[in-house]
Amino acid sequence: MKALVLSGGAGTRLRPITHTSAKQLVPVANKPVLFYGLEAIAEAGITEVGIIVGDTAEEIRQAVGDGSALGLKVTYIPQDAPLGLAHAVLIAREFLGDEDFVMYLGDNFIVGGISGLVDQFRADKPDAQILLTRVPNPTAFGVAELGADGKVIGLEEKPQHPKSDLALVGVYLFTPAVHEAVRAIKPSWRGELEITHAIQWLIDEQKDVRSTTIGGYWKDTGNVTDMLEVNRTVLETLEPSIEGSVDEASEIIGRVQIHPTAKITGSRIVGPAIIGPGSTISDSYVGPFTSISENCRIEDAEVEYSIVLRDSSIIGVRRIEASLIGRNVEITPAPRVPAAHRLVIGDYSKVQISK
Repeated sequence: MKALVLSGGAGTRLRPITHTSAKQLVPVANKPVLFYGLEAIAEAGITEVGIIVGDTAEEIRQAVGDGSALGLKVTYIPQDAPLGLAHAVLIAREFLGDEDFVMYLGDNFIVGGISGLVDQFRADKPDAQILLTRVPNPTAFGVAELGADGKVIGLEEKPQHPKSDLALVGVYLFTPAVHEAVRAIKPSWRGELEITHAIQWLIDEQKDVRSTTIGGYWKDTGNVTDMLEVNRTVLETLEPSIEGSVDEASEIIGRVQIHPTAKITGSRIVGPAIIGPGSTISDSYVGPFTSISENCRIEDAEVEYSIVLRDSSIIGVRRIEASLIGRNVEITPAPRVPAAHRLVIGDYSKVQISK
């Protein structure tokens, strides 16, 4: 069995972070979200992984390499444009061959992994198996309709009038039967080959399509709110480990991880929180559910429920919360504005200045 991991999307909902970084590499608890999926695949006993890459291909390659560090053998499959999940299956035909495979969206996060789902698929051998979860806003997802016997009878992509609240989670399992399906469908109104259409084709052809509804935690980390929520969830499982330098004037409370090369002086850190390598926290407060990445500097500041990416500094700023701070960012107090106006005004202008 192989795995196909999609890591080529533009990440528009995470801009401006994703203007300069792949959305799948935004860290959760100081580890790229993509790595959680790759680790889940390895834990399920799958070693051959094809990664669909787009404009951020080089960055993904640098982060993942050949996959050996994760116990995987990785093949990169370029996708010229994000033309849909079914298109990803189409262009991965040579890599996938005639083997069963799991397709995993690289920006999705599932607590508990996928080992149970893979084992069930291997045992039952349906033509396709999808993962579902109940959501309050099904119009934003692919939605499944189940019959009285619990079998999948219909799928819709982002329907205006959904027939259920069961959304497709970004994990799918297929036999080679799906290859005929992706060749048979046409692009949707979005100009994409939708995987929901391919699965619907399998249903219409009387193929065995099954579903598993999960009650556990799942998130699509495509926006800042969900990214912070996943960060919170992961940090709640954090094992405390204070290996860095912490002076006597500092206070560490709760589940906190401090990297051996990090330095804490005159500060209060309340977990769950993680402080990455080379980072310094001085005269500051770091509150619960905060991830500080590598080589960051927090000085005379307060940060809570936030993710701070590498090489960034926050100095002299009070109360930053629910924030995603990018790489190489500098945050400082705004300078005081002098009580005077400096003007360069063209001919025949009219200017009104408040008293």
